Amino acid sequence: MEKGYTQLENKNSLPQNEKETLLKMRKDQQALTFIYQGLDEGIFEMVFNVSTSKEAWEILLTSLEDVDKVKKVCLQTLGGKFKSLDMKQFESILDFGNRVIMIVKQMKRYQENMEEAHVVEKVLRSLIAKFDFVICVIEKSKDIESMTVDRLLGSLQAYEERFKRRNDEPLEKVLKAKASLKVKGRDNT
Repeated sequence: MEKGYTQLENKNSLPQNEKETLLKMRKDQQALTFIYQGLDEGIFEMVFNVSTSKEAWEILLTSLEDVDKVKKVCLQTLGGKFKSLDMKQFESILDFGNRVIMIVKQMKRYQENMEEAHVVEKVLRSLIAKFDFVICVIEKSKDIESMTVDRLLGSLQAYEERFKRRNDEPLEKVLKAKASLKVKGRDNT
Protein backbone atom coordinates (compact mmCIF):
# COMPACT_ATOMS: atom_id res chain seq x y z
CA MET A 1 0.00 0.00 0.00
CA GLU A 2 2.84 2.40 0.84
CA LYS A 3 4.42 1.85 -2.55
CA GLY A 4 1.15 2.33 -4.30
CA TYR A 5 -1.34 -0.12 -5.65
CA THR A 6 -2.66 -0.40 -9.14
CA GLN A 7 -5.53 -2.67 -10.04
CA LEU A 8 -4.74 -5.06 -12.83
CA GLU A 9 -7.21 -4.64 -15.61
CA ASN A 10 -6.60 -8.00 -17.20
CA LYS A 11 -4.45 -10.65 -15.53
CA ASN A 12 -4.57 -12.78 -18.64
CA SER A 13 -2.65 -10.16 -20.60
CA LEU A 14 0.39 -10.60 -18.29
CA PRO A 15 3.33 -12.67 -19.46
CA GLN A 16 3.55 -16.17 -17.90
CA ASN A 17 6.53 -15.35 -15.63
CA GLU A 18 4.70 -12.34 -14.16
CA LYS A 19 1.60 -14.47 -13.56
CA GLU A 20 3.73 -16.99 -11.66
CA THR A 21 5.37 -14.20 -9.65
CA LEU A 22 1.97 -12.73 -8.81
CA LEU A 23 0.67 -16.15 -7.73
CA LYS A 24 3.74 -16.73 -5.53
CA MET A 25 3.34 -13.31 -3.94
CA ARG A 26 -0.34 -13.96 -3.25
CA LYS A 27 0.44 -17.36 -1.65
CA ASP A 28 3.24 -15.81 0.41
CA GLN A 29 0.92 -13.09 1.68
CA GLN A 30 -1.69 -15.71 2.59
CA ALA A 31 0.96 -17.71 4.48
CA LEU A 32 2.10 -14.56 6.28
CA THR A 33 -1.52 -13.79 7.24
CA PHE A 34 -1.93 -17.32 8.66
CA ILE A 35 1.28 -16.91 10.66
CA TYR A 36 0.07 -13.58 12.05
CA GLN A 37 -3.27 -15.08 13.05
CA GLY A 38 -1.59 -17.79 15.11
CA LEU A 39 0.57 -15.47 17.22
CA ASP A 40 -0.08 -13.78 20.50
CA GLU A 41 0.61 -10.06 20.88
CA GLY A 42 4.12 -10.42 22.31
CA ILE A 43 5.42 -12.66 19.54
CA PHE A 44 3.52 -10.76 16.84
CA GLU A 45 5.56 -7.67 17.66
CA MET A 46 8.72 -9.57 16.72
CA VAL A 47 7.52 -10.28 13.17
CA PHE A 48 5.10 -7.52 12.20
CA ASN A 49 7.76 -5.61 10.20
CA VAL A 50 8.66 -8.47 7.85
CA SER A 51 7.38 -8.62 4.31
CA THR A 52 7.58 -12.36 3.54
CA SER A 53 6.40 -15.48 5.30
CA LYS A 54 9.93 -16.92 5.10
CA GLU A 55 11.36 -14.01 7.11
CA ALA A 56 8.64 -14.36 9.73
CA TRP A 57 9.18 -18.10 9.96
CA GLU A 58 12.95 -17.73 10.44
CA ILE A 59 12.46 -15.17 13.23
CA LEU A 60 9.99 -17.48 14.96
CA LEU A 61 12.32 -20.47 14.67
CA THR A 62 15.27 -18.65 16.25
CA SER A 63 13.16 -17.19 19.04
CA LEU A 64 11.50 -20.53 19.81
CA GLU A 65 14.81 -22.41 20.08
CA ASP A 66 15.33 -20.76 23.46
CA VAL A 67 11.80 -21.70 24.47
CA ASP A 68 12.64 -25.38 23.93
CA LYS A 69 15.67 -25.05 26.19
CA VAL A 70 13.56 -23.42 28.90
CA LYS A 71 10.93 -26.16 28.53
CA LYS A 72 13.58 -28.82 28.99
CA VAL A 73 14.90 -27.21 32.18
CA CYS A 74 11.37 -26.76 33.56
CA LEU A 75 10.55 -30.40 32.83
CA GLN A 76 13.69 -31.54 34.61
CA THR A 77 12.78 -29.45 37.66
CA LEU A 78 9.20 -30.71 37.67
CA GLY A 79 10.38 -34.30 37.19
CA GLY A 80 12.56 -33.92 40.28
CA LYS A 81 9.64 -32.53 42.25
CA PHE A 82 7.44 -35.41 41.10
CA LYS A 83 10.04 -38.02 42.11
CA SER A 84 10.51 -36.47 45.55
CA LEU A 85 6.78 -36.11 46.26
CA ASP A 86 5.87 -37.57 49.63
CA MET A 87 2.86 -37.00 51.81
CA LYS A 88 3.67 -35.08 54.96
CA GLN A 89 2.70 -36.57 58.33
CA PHE A 90 -0.20 -34.21 59.10
CA GLU A 91 -1.15 -33.38 55.51
CA SER A 92 -4.63 -34.25 54.29
CA ILE A 93 -5.25 -36.35 51.20
CA LEU A 94 -6.91 -33.33 49.61
CA ASP A 95 -3.80 -31.17 50.08
CA PHE A 96 -1.44 -33.93 48.97
CA GLY A 97 -3.61 -34.74 45.95
CA ASN A 98 -3.69 -31.07 44.95
CA ARG A 99 0.12 -30.94 45.07
CA VAL A 100 0.38 -34.04 42.89
CA ILE A 101 -2.20 -32.81 40.37
CA MET A 102 -0.57 -29.38 40.17
CA ILE A 103 2.84 -30.87 39.28
CA VAL A 104 1.31 -33.31 36.78
CA LYS A 105 -0.64 -30.51 35.06
CA GLN A 106 2.48 -28.38 34.81
CA MET A 107 4.36 -31.30 33.25
CA LYS A 108 1.55 -31.89 30.77
CA ARG A 109 1.62 -28.20 29.87
CA TYR A 110 5.17 -28.80 28.65
CA GLN A 111 3.97 -31.78 26.58
CA GLU A 112 5.28 -34.40 29.02
CA ASN A 113 3.29 -37.59 28.64
CA MET A 114 2.24 -38.56 32.17
CA GLU A 115 0.36 -41.84 32.14
CA GLU A 116 -2.45 -42.06 34.67
CA ALA A 117 -1.20 -45.43 35.99
CA HIS A 118 2.24 -43.95 36.67
CA VAL A 119 0.72 -41.13 38.72
CA VAL A 120 -1.55 -43.55 40.60
CA GLU A 121 1.44 -45.73 41.51
CA LYS A 122 3.41 -42.69 42.65
CA VAL A 123 0.55 -41.55 44.90
CA LEU A 124 0.27 -45.01 46.45
CA ARG A 125 4.03 -45.15 47.11
CA SER A 126 4.06 -41.67 48.62
CA LEU A 127 1.37 -42.02 51.27
CA ILE A 128 2.06 -42.07 55.02
CA ALA A 129 1.83 -45.23 57.12
CA LYS A 130 -1.80 -44.78 58.24
CA PHE A 131 -2.84 -45.57 54.65
CA ASP A 132 -0.92 -48.87 54.40
CA PHE A 133 -4.06 -50.94 54.98
CA VAL A 134 -5.99 -49.09 52.30
CA ILE A 135 -3.09 -49.31 49.87
CA CYS A 136 -3.06 -53.10 50.24
CA VAL A 137 -6.81 -53.30 49.67
CA ILE A 138 -6.65 -51.05 46.60
CA GLU A 139 -3.74 -52.99 45.11
CA LYS A 140 -5.48 -56.34 45.65
CA SER A 141 -9.02 -55.43 44.67
CA LYS A 142 -8.65 -52.85 41.90
CA ASP A 143 -6.86 -52.71 38.61
CA ILE A 144 -4.29 -49.97 39.14
CA GLU A 145 -3.55 -49.82 35.42
CA SER A 146 -7.07 -48.61 34.66
CA MET A 147 -7.62 -46.53 37.82
CA THR A 148 -7.73 -42.75 37.52
CA VAL A 149 -6.03 -40.38 39.93
CA ASP A 150 -9.39 -38.80 40.76
CA ARG A 151 -10.92 -42.16 41.69
CA LEU A 152 -7.91 -43.04 43.83
CA LEU A 153 -7.94 -39.72 45.65
CA GLY A 154 -11.69 -40.04 46.20
CA SER A 155 -11.25 -43.48 47.80
CA LEU A 156 -8.41 -42.20 49.96
CA GLN A 157 -10.42 -39.16 51.07
CA ALA A 158 -13.34 -41.39 52.06
CA TYR A 159 -10.99 -43.57 54.12
CA GLU A 160 -9.38 -40.51 55.70
CA GLU A 161 -12.78 -39.15 56.76
CA ARG A 162 -13.76 -42.49 58.33
CA PHE A 163 -10.39 -42.68 60.06
CA LYS A 164 -10.76 -39.16 61.47
CA ARG A 165 -14.31 -39.82 62.66
CA ARG A 166 -13.30 -42.99 64.49
CA ASN A 167 -10.22 -41.44 66.05
CA ASP A 168 -11.90 -38.17 67.02
CA GLU A 169 -14.77 -39.83 68.93
CA PRO A 170 -12.65 -41.34 71.75
CA LEU A 171 -10.73 -38.09 72.17
CA GLU A 172 -13.98 -36.15 72.51
CA LYS A 173 -15.24 -38.70 75.09
CA VAL A 174 -11.98 -38.45 77.05
CA LEU A 175 -12.13 -34.67 77.05
CA LYS A 176 -15.78 -34.67 78.15
CA ALA A 177 -15.02 -37.18 80.92
CA LYS A 178 -12.04 -35.12 82.07
CA ALA A 179 -14.14 -31.96 82.05
CA SER A 180 -16.88 -33.62 84.09
CA LEU A 181 -14.30 -34.89 86.60
CA LYS A 182 -12.92 -31.37 87.02
CA VAL A 183 -16.40 -30.00 87.55
CA LYS A 184 -17.16 -32.70 90.12
CA GLY A 185 -13.79 -32.12 91.78
CA ARG A 186 -14.59 -28.41 92.17
CA ASP A 187 -17.96 -29.22 93.68
CA ASN A 188 -16.31 -31.28 96.43
CA THR A 189 -13.86 -28.59 97.44
